[in-house]
Amino acid sequence: MSTSNYSFKNRCVSILCCKFCKQVLSSRGMKAVLLADTEIDLYSTDIPPTNAVDFIGTCYFTEICQCKLKDIACLKCGNIVGYHVIVPCKPCLLSCNNGHFWMFHSQAVFGINRLDSTGVNLLLWGNLPEAEENTDEDTLDISEEECIKGMEIVICTMY
Repeated sequence: MSTSNYSFKNRCVSILCCKFCKQVLSSRGMKAVLLADTEIDLYSTDIPPTNAVDFIGTCYFTEICQCKLKDIACLKCGNIVGYHVIVPCKPCLLSCNNGHFWMFHSQAVFGINRLDSTGVNLLLWGNLPEAEENTDEDTLDISEEECIKGMEIVICTMY
């Protein structure tokens, strides 16, 4: 895989929440663009979002590339929030990518930038523990108020 980790080290880590029900979906989100169409903004994560999403429907391929995909839906509200790249195609694997195979549609989720352990600075991917060392995915608890505040920030920046 042609992953240039250096180019992603300075990206902010986001908490990803469902726009429909405010459920926390992942604490390891990153703003990204679709490799096959860089005009499409989305979020991604490097580890499976546990206890938050599940597969829905059947696998499919896109018209743009030959990656094998399967949609994921929020377990709380049932809305489709993204997809998992089950089998990436060779061109996508060879392009510059962040190594993430769990994608979230920007129209279905919003991100709240995480703070580091000081509570002052934004948490960057270069300072985030490796996926296997991370245990906060299951235990991260964000209040509904924090999700709503994050949603308000996202809405305000859209206009």
